[in-house]
Parts: sequence; structure tokens; C-alpha cells
Amino acid sequence: LHAPSAEALTRARRNAANLRNARPDAEVLIIANAGAVAAALAIPDATDPLLRLCRNSLSAQGLDNTRELVEIEAAVVTLAELQAKGWAYIRA
Repeated sequence: LHAPSAEALTRARRNAANLRNARPDAEVLIIANAGAVAAALAIPDATDPLLRLCRNSLSAQGLDNTRELVEIEAAVVTLAELQAKGWAYIRA
């Protein structure tokens, strides 16, 4: 699930929780970049183990990952690599 804004992060978290409830074995990640990164740091959620923060967005916004959430180099790279491995892309 790609979350590029605070609003999209809210939807992605809800979608991830719904998916895991319906299909407990489903593999799902939430890739947060742009405005979703600050929201992810500010608002903890039960889906945070599924969350990946774009390091480029952290840097561009001058944010510190004080919650020690998992970081990825760049959202666009991770999204492209996951799709190449057969993962579906869903924009929240």
C-alpha cells in the first residue's frame, strides 16, 4: 500500500488492518513517503510493523526517525522492486 500523504496513511493503515483480518496470512507493507512520513512519526498505530518510511522524505523534511520505524532508501525504488517481484501496487 503506497501512502504519499497523511490522509493516505490513514487509509493505508485501515486497509492493511482490514486485509490482515480477512486474510491473516497475506503479506502487506505500507510504503510511506512525502507527507505520510511526518504523520507516521506523529501517530503510532498497530500496523506500524508493516510500515516502511522513505529515507529521502525524512531527509527532505528534516525529520528524525525517533520512533525507529523501518526505513527504506526511497519509496519509488522499493515500490518498483516489489512490483518486479510480483507484488501488487495499491495507492491508498
